[in-house]
Amino acid sequence: MDKTGRARPSASSIAGLRREAKACTACPLYENATQTVFGEGPARASLMLVGETPGDREDLEGRPFVGPAGKLLDRALAEAGIDRQASYVTNAVKHFKWVPRGKRRIHSRPNAREIQACEPWLRAEIALVKPDVLICLGATAARSLLGRGFRVTRQRGVPVESDLARVVLATVHPSSLLRGKPAERKAEIARFVADLAQAAKALRRRAA
Repeated sequence: MDKTGRARPSASSIAGLRREAKACTACPLYENATQTVFGEGPARASLMLVGETPGDREDLEGRPFVGPAGKLLDRALAEAGIDRQASYVTNAVKHFKWVPRGKRRIHSRPNAREIQACEPWLRAEIALVKPDVLICLGATAARSLLGRGFRVTRQRGVPVESDLARVVLATVHPSSLLRGKPAERKAEIARFVADLAQAAKALRRRAA
């Protein structure tokens, strides 16, 4: 941290960043979280996926996308022809934000201050991984990396100009599909898979 309390990542490896981030106190979220949930995957992955914030399971296990939304993401990636194990997966915010509801901890969307506090960690991850293709999962990730004016509802699945990676696109967060109406879920999941398939095509072109 610098004198203003802003995170200043300095490590030259993902493992080093992960160690540094464990001590992050740049926003109040660390106070109620079990642990920092950093990204995981190959240090030089061709594909990087950025979600919003850890959920309950992620907070307890210390790994991104291991809860219900993560299982749906795994399924969708497989259907799109993408190997999650060969991808780097992380979140825009590294601590679980939640509100109590009885004995349960319910996910709460991070605010602008919390997103900005974590942005140095996310930018450092991108700089080290150097992905060819980057996918923003949901509005929080998209606005963090592509600007507040970006609208996933209007621009999902369409590559955008960015210096973050050769191909950058955004789609919905898989958790939104779990919250949707059951009658519409199958079609929405198929649309999500189609968005991911755009990334798969870009990866195949790169490998050719």
